[in-house]
Formats: sequence, C-alpha cells, structure tokens
Amino acid sequence: MSYLTHILELPRVREVWDHLPKIIDHTLLDPSAPVERVVKECEKVREYGFRAFCTTPYHLRKVREYLRNTGVRLCTVVGFPHGYQPTEVKVREAQLYLEWGADDIDMVVNVQALKSGEWEYVEQEIRAVAEVVRERGGVLKVIIETGYLTDEEKRRVTEIIARAGAHFVKTCTGFGPGRANLHDVSLLASVAHSLGLKVKASGGIRHLEDVLALVAAGADVIGTSAGITIAEEWRSARRSTP
Repeated sequence: MSYLTHILELPRVREVWDHLPKIIDHTLLDPSAPVERVVKECEKVREYGFRAFCTTPYHLRKVREYLRNTGVRLCTVVGFPHGYQPTEVKVREAQLYLEWGADDIDMVVNVQALKSGEWEYVEQEIRAVAEVVRERGGVLKVIIETGYLTDEEKRRVTEIIARAGAHFVKTCTGFGPGRANLHDVSLLASVAHSLGLKVKASGGIRHLEDVLALVAAGADVIGTSAGITIAEEWRSARRSTP
C-alpha cells in the first residue's frame, strides 16, 4: 500500500483531500521579493483558489486589488518576526491592515515576554488585538514560535490564546529556529481543539506529504511559501487516486 493510499484512509485527511488548496495559506514574506514576483504569485493563487494569500504589509493593498472578488482571503503579519513591539503598536498595526483590506491577521506573540513568564502581559496583548480583529470581522492567528518553547509553555500559551479570543494558534514564522512538526501540531491540537481554537501549521512545509501528515496530526490550516508546488503535486496525485 502506498503512503498516499494509506494516509487517505485517515478521516481528517479524507475530509480535506478534494479541496486541499482551500486549507492552504500561500505565503510570500521573502524580504527580497519584488512586486513582479508578488503579482505572478497572485495569478497562481487565483488559479488554485487557496484559502488565503499571506503577504507583507508593504504589498497588502496591491495584492488586495489583484485578488478582489476571487474568494481568496487576504492575510498579513503583525509584530513580525519576533513580537517585540509594544501592545499599542500591534493594535494599531492590526487596525491599519484591516482598513487596508486584510481578512486575516497573523500576529507573533511577544516571545521575550512569554519566555520571561509574563503570562498576564501575553494574555492582555492577545486580547487587545483580538478585540480589534473581531470587531472588524477578521480572523486572528497567534504565532507562538514553537522552536523557542518547552512543551509546557506551548500548552499554556495555547490555553491563553483561546481565552483571549483569538481564532488560531500557529506554530512558527519560518524566520526562527522552529519548523512545523508532528509532535508540536499534535500537542497544540490536543489543547486547542478542546477549547474551540484551531491550529495553523507553518514553517518548513514543502511537499504534499508534509501537508497530509500535519493534517492527520491535527492541523486545520497550512501556511507555506511552497503552496504552488504543493498544489501542483496535489493535482497530479488526484489524477492517480480514486
């Protein structure tokens, strides 16, 4: 039995298989990416119908025009890449980007505050941004940078994220030491799903097999800069599977 045949027997994977691009946030945060590349990737995002296109704030309004009326959500980042910015700055960032057309805000938790055990600060900050995002009908994903955290810290911050009113806990930015892996996604899902919170796996996801394994482990959404490659692999695989 092939790997694909085997994993497609798993209920979570089978549930998303026929519309896999719809759970992918295709991401382009490369600091050297010129506008021409952004436009080219917008064309592929439209073709495959990804869940969202995650872009830098600098390109946000241009991407909004290219993806208008496509059904693809517009996502951008706040507090990137390590979450050091003061709460007031993160709140203002979120407000501004939502005004510019963002549907999703992916905010980096303040990693230094978290590692310092300043849990009240972390919770208050997430709540402040979540209130702004929810008021405007958006979705807030909180990036916790799992590569810096112990398992206990991952559990505790996931509980805080749910309590503070965000929609997702997200593994990594891809700019830190961590990468999405089965252990972390399974751990986060075991806490998050019981609290009504979803899980976004992101960081180092390059191929279709990675996506399917992470979905099986509990990921609800996949963030990746390799979305186009993965969609092409998926399209090819669908032709060869019943």
